[in-house]
Amino acid sequence: MVFLVLVLVVFGGSGGYVWWASAAPLAAPTVTSSAPSVAPGAKAEVRLPASGSMLVSVAGGESYLGPDAAGAWLSSGGDDARPIASIAKLVTALVVLDAHPLADANDPGPTIAYTEADTDLYDQYYVRGATIARMPDGLKLSLHDSLETMLLPSASNYATAIARWAYGSDGAYVDVARSWLSRNGLNSTRIVDATGIDDRNTSTPSDLLALGRIAAANPTIAAIAATQWADLPAGPGNIENTNALLGTSGITGLKTGNLGDGTFNLLFTSVLDVGIGAPLHVLGVRLGGETRASANQDVVVLLESIRDGFHTLQVGTVGAEVGEITTPWGSSAKVVVAQNASIMTWSDTPVATSLDTTTPEKYADGEKVGTITWTAGPNTASADVKISGAIEEPTLWWRLTHPSELGG
Repeated sequence: MVFLVLVLVVFGGSGGYVWWASAAPLAAPTVTSSAPSVAPGAKAEVRLPASGSMLVSVAGGESYLGPDAAGAWLSSGGDDARPIASIAKLVTALVVLDAHPLADANDPGPTIAYTEADTDLYDQYYVRGATIARMPDGLKLSLHDSLETMLLPSASNYATAIARWAYGSDGAYVDVARSWLSRNGLNSTRIVDATGIDDRNTSTPSDLLALGRIAAANPTIAAIAATQWADLPAGPGNIENTNALLGTSGITGLKTGNLGDGTFNLLFTSVLDVGIGAPLHVLGVRLGGETRASANQDVVVLLESIRDGFHTLQVGTVGAEVGEITTPWGSSAKVVVAQNASIMTWSDTPVATSLDTTTPEKYADGEKVGTITWTAGPNTASADVKISGAIEEPTLWWRLTHPSELGG
C-alpha cells in the first residue's frame, strides 16, 4: 500500500514530496562503544629459599609493590635468632665509628699504631681457623684502611685490634656494643666479641634488616662494602671482598658471615634496575644457607624473581574494535583504537580501562572520536579512537520510503 501511494505521488506529478524527502535532514547515527577489559600480567613468582630464613625490604617501588614494601615485605623461615658470624663486624665498624666518626667516605681518620699484642692476634686466630690478614710488626694504618681490612676479607685479627684500640679491651668493647644495640632498638641482637666467630653472636632477620639500614646509611661503610678489592702495601697488602656477588643483580654490599655447617649468611643491598625509571633499593638478609654458593644463589634468584615480576603489558592494539556507528538506513562503521599502547605493571596488578567518546562531526573514515585510557598501579597509557569505514548516505529510494525517519 505504501509503495502504491508513493508511486501515485511520484508519478502523479507531486514533485514537492520528492524534493522534501531528498533534502530532509537525517537523524544522527547511533554511536555505541564500550571499554574492553584487559587481562593483567602474569602473577609474580617471588622465590624465597626453602631452608634457613630470609627477610627483604624494597624502597622506591611502593607505588607498584604497596606501601609496606619498604618495611618487612618478603620473608621466609621465621624471625628466630641465628648465629650471624662475621656480620657482627658491621656492628664493630659502626660502634667504632660512633666513637671516631669519619667526615666522609674518603676521610682516612686517625692513625692506629698497632701493638705487639695486636700482631700476636694473627697467630691466635690462625689456629682457630678464623679469617685473618697480614699485620706487620710496628704497623701504622689509618682507621679507614683498618676498617677496610676488617670488612673486605673479614679479618678477625683486625676486628679485635680495632675494637681494643677504640675502647681499651675486649670486655669494654662488648659493653659499649650492647649499649649501642639497645640505643638503636636492636634488642634481639647479641654480641659477645668483635669478630663474630663465636656462635653466640646472634640476631634475628628483622634486627639485621634494621642494622643493614644503619650500615647502608653510613657513607664510609657503604663505600667499603661496595669495594671489590684494595691494595694496602704497608699492611695487609692486596685484599679482596668476600662478597662475590658485588655487581651481580645490582648488589652493592653489605657483609658476608660464614661459620660453615649450614651457617652461611649474607646481609645484602642491591640497586636493582627493573625498567621503571629509578631503580629499586633492595635490602635483605639471608641466614642459614647450606653452603656459600647456595646462599649466594638464593639471593640472586630472589632478586631476579623480583625483576621478572615487572613486565610491559600491551593494552592497546591498532584496529581493535571498541564500538560501532549504525544508521537507520543500514550503513555502519567501526570505532577502533588508533595506536598501539603498552603499560608497565607489577605482577598481576589489575588494569582499569576507561573510554571517553565525543559526537562525530563528519562521520568520516579516520575521524577521531575519543580517547581510551588504561591504568595499572601508578602508570597510565592512552590512545585515540577513530572511525574505521565510511558512513554512506541513504539512497533516494530509502528516503522516499521512510518518511517517518526524516527530520522536519
